[in-house]
Amino acid sequence: MSVNAELRTLDIAIPAQPDSLVRLSLLMAEEDLNLTAIAQLIESDMALAAAVLKAVNSSLYGLKGRVQSVQQAITYLGTREVAAITFEMGLRAAFPPAAELEPLWARAALRGMLMGRLAQRMALDAWAAHSAGLFEECGKAVLFRHAPDHYRAMLRAATSDSELVTLEHAGFGVSHDALGAALCESWGLSAAAAASVRHHVTVHATRDFPEPLQRRGIVATSAIVAALMDDPQALDSVATALAQKADLDLTLVLRAARQTEADLQQAQERQRAPA
Repeated sequence: MSVNAELRTLDIAIPAQPDSLVRLSLLMAEEDLNLTAIAQLIESDMALAAAVLKAVNSSLYGLKGRVQSVQQAITYLGTREVAAITFEMGLRAAFPPAAELEPLWARAALRGMLMGRLAQRMALDAWAAHSAGLFEECGKAVLFRHAPDHYRAMLRAATSDSELVTLEHAGFGVSHDALGAALCESWGLSAAAAASVRHHVTVHATRDFPEPLQRRGIVATSAIVAALMDDPQALDSVATALAQKADLDLTLVLRAARQTEADLQQAQERQRAPA
């Protein structure tokens, strides 16, 4: 899908999707998933496969024993999570390494996992939710690559993403949420994932949805997971505020949120445990 014409006039480059992820997107779009073909595709790129296995074996997932192959990872975690980890590694590789971006990628991995699991428990599109979580902050990486010194100062100055969006518009004429949505679209992610990335800053800040937004479930998972990660005491109020507006069953949402909160706590405990 082509990038919005207004963004093209700003001369801010959006990285192209790697060929391996193009093929993976096509496989994930098939009605009957071919697990063997997916595993073979990932394993055909040695660097990508090594990065995926390193991520799968990290404390974030807490698997018992060391996973030695992509096929084994799919057996333990399922196709969606392994495919999403592959997208995560491909996304990271599209940008030059930078210390300022490491916290962004760490949040993306955790947020994507939690959004995918929350969506699955809420009977929403878990692949769209997981990928939306991974790409939510990727517009920051686009702007950092475009103007590292200028954007580094913005990151230091902003106390919230809402403030950062204001600074970005003033400095670049575009904000990271719009750029992230454009990257989602150019990489062939679903409309629901792109909409979540485009509107997440507003929904997080206001606990409301822009009126034209029709597909609200995925961005609702984004706001709920943001509460889980940043302000757990607000979890019930965020879920309650968004469930009805997104046409979601509140009881189901709260139960799914609590189960996902347990996933987060377990992941944090594993990360704190001595190696």
